[in-house]
Amino acid sequence: MSYTFSDNIRISEMRSAYGDTLVRLGGENPDIVCVGGDTTDSLKTKVFGEKFPDRFFNVGIAEANLVSIAAGLAIAGKIPFASTYAAFVPGRCLDQIRNAICYPNLNVKIVVSHAGLSVGPDGASHQQIEDISIMRSLPNMKVLVPSDSVTVKNLIKQIVNIPGPFFVRLARPSTQENYSANSEFKIGKGNILIDGNDLTLFSCGTMVSSSIHASIILKKEHGIFCRVVDMYSIKPIDKDLIIKCVKETGSIVSVEEHSVIGGLGSAISDVTSEYCPTFVKKLGIVDIFGESARDDEIDQLFDKYGLSPKEIVKNVIELKKSDRK
Repeated sequence: MSYTFSDNIRISEMRSAYGDTLVRLGGENPDIVCVGGDTTDSLKTKVFGEKFPDRFFNVGIAEANLVSIAAGLAIAGKIPFASTYAAFVPGRCLDQIRNAICYPNLNVKIVVSHAGLSVGPDGASHQQIEDISIMRSLPNMKVLVPSDSVTVKNLIKQIVNIPGPFFVRLARPSTQENYSANSEFKIGKGNILIDGNDLTLFSCGTMVSSSIHASIILKKEHGIFCRVVDMYSIKPIDKDLIIKCVKETGSIVSVEEHSVIGGLGSAISDVTSEYCPTFVKKLGIVDIFGESARDDEIDQLFDKYGLSPKEIVKNVIELKKSDRK
């Protein structure tokens, strides 16, 4: 797959894509139910409740109960989608996720929003930057981090038909559409959006568009051809693609709106350390909490934490300079 930069970039909301897809799937499959935690407006699952009120359960501000109810519905043969903010799930209910969902390997789909620094004004208490690390460590749990609304629609359709627990991480702000409507996705795989042979940028979620823009700048202004990979499937991860990129481009830079501990970069390093030892530069939040920022200051927040296209470019240039020594 190749990516062509255009000034006519389309922007859309992952949460709306989730809500719309859930309604469409709910019309096809009467076993799909939705459980929310008093954030159904924000998660855009309210539209499912309006369409299918008998299959919609708002349990209020009780996230442990939300997860336990979803587990019970799965035992009863339903396909529950449990949704709220990432700060609350897994933040307030890891015990229930571990013991009520993952241990019995139940068919519960956890879809959360408002993850990472881009929550902005909600500040450090709501800027969930540990969730990927937590969820990928749980046996039986699969972890997906889509980058745009197209990916959300495709992955939600897929996980309905795949038994077992899933964790899908969405962002609060509208994001650049990186894919066309007919793009293909597969659980356990990643997509090459831009090819290059100097270095590979692996990213997920909101950082995919940032990596695309950084790659364009690096090519135009510095003559560095970076391969950009959207690793939307964190667990299972595309081991073969990681090995291929190491063999073809050498060093790797991972970019994620998450802690550098246990996230995408760590998942990639698990593969490289065992199969193809190479240097992995991890760009993310470095063992600190986030901070508040107005919605119009999110770019400045990404600058400060080293996640803007400008900072990605800076790190790639420094890495390539060290390669030449």
